[in-house]
Amino acid sequence: MTAVFSHGRLRLYLLKLLDDGPKHGYELIRLLEDRFLGLYAPSAGTIYPRLQRLEAEGLVSHTAAGGRKTYDITDAGRAELRQRADELAALEADIAASVADLSTLAGEIRSEVRGSVRDLKRELTEATRQTRRTRWEAPPPPRPTPADGPRATLLDDFDQRLVAFTAEVGRLARSRQFSDTQLRTAIRLLDGALDGLRRLLR
Repeated sequence: MTAVFSHGRLRLYLLKLLDDGPKHGYELIRLLEDRFLGLYAPSAGTIYPRLQRLEAEGLVSHTAAGGRKTYDITDAGRAELRQRADELAALEADIAASVADLSTLAGEIRSEVRGSVRDLKRELTEATRQTRRTRWEAPPPPRPTPADGPRATLLDDFDQRLVAFTAEVGRLARSRQFSDTQLRTAIRLLDGALDGLRRLLR
């Protein structure tokens, strides 16, 4: 769970979301994900136990239809929201700051990944040009074996860079004490970079 929701603040925000109208648990999860621009989404195991506690305290109620529970805030829940209006305003400000931080981090990681992909594409383009020049200027060389030839050298360089990239990303992830949300964002970005490389190398 993101740090802005520590110390029971998630329950307060759930009341705030339900004050806008009845919702089922999945809707609440999607609303929270949208609020964090897709960079954080609570699990069902985070949301449903809190809804059950809020219901036990008389702050929300539920109706069941089609195997799905829809939750609604009660008068007692609205009274708590009014009593904690200052806390809710501070929470909204913290969420806005957290989203800005997460967006900045995501942008930095995207820039680094784009830079790595650009470098790789530039090197592959240059290697292709070099190979074409060699074909025009000299007789075709014998088919390279794994131990020799420009392609083997390029593949060795690629392997070394891939190992160094993996090690550096792993070192950064462990040394900076990333939150679970930041690690999930980094994983999404790495998946995006992999998709980009697949398209490039088809």
